[in-house]
Amino acid sequence: MSKRIAVALFATIGAGVFLSSAAEARPELVSVHNQYSPGTILVKTNERRLYLILDDDHAMRYPVGVGKAGKQWAGTTRIDGKYRNPAWSPPDEVKHDKPELPEVIPGGSPRNPMGVAAMTLAGGQYAIHGTNVPGSVGGFVSYGCIRMLNTDITDLYERVSVGTTVVVTR
Repeated sequence: MSKRIAVALFATIGAGVFLSSAAEARPELVSVHNQYSPGTILVKTNERRLYLILDDDHAMRYPVGVGKAGKQWAGTTRIDGKYRNPAWSPPDEVKHDKPELPEVIPGGSPRNPMGVAAMTLAGGQYAIHGTNVPGSVGGFVSYGCIRMLNTDITDLYERVSVGTTVVVTR
């Protein structure tokens, strides 16, 4: 294979990967048939997808990062707080595994794992939040939080309010 053909092939494949990643980075309007009320957030851990239920037949679907092995959970909760550029204090479990982390990482810092926005969940130390590591979205990567691209958490943040029901399934 000539060097010229190899460069052209690489450019074509690279563009395809870039364009398909960009398409996945946007929320998608999808058809659903479900038992959840409009306004409910449904997280399907095994799919690594979050659904905002719009009506009986439609939802907005977002790619998410979810809890890694042994850190996943399932249940029903509610959003109990909404924050833009939140500071982050590592929970005890994270601090135990990564003792080098500071007690607080300020909001807006590129080292802050919360990204541009966070919505805390009642009854625990979990949140639905953005990330400054976009490559982690779509994986089993967190200590139980639901991780979204910053553009996606910004979109979802505008669509929901404190008190929104959140259902996490496996």
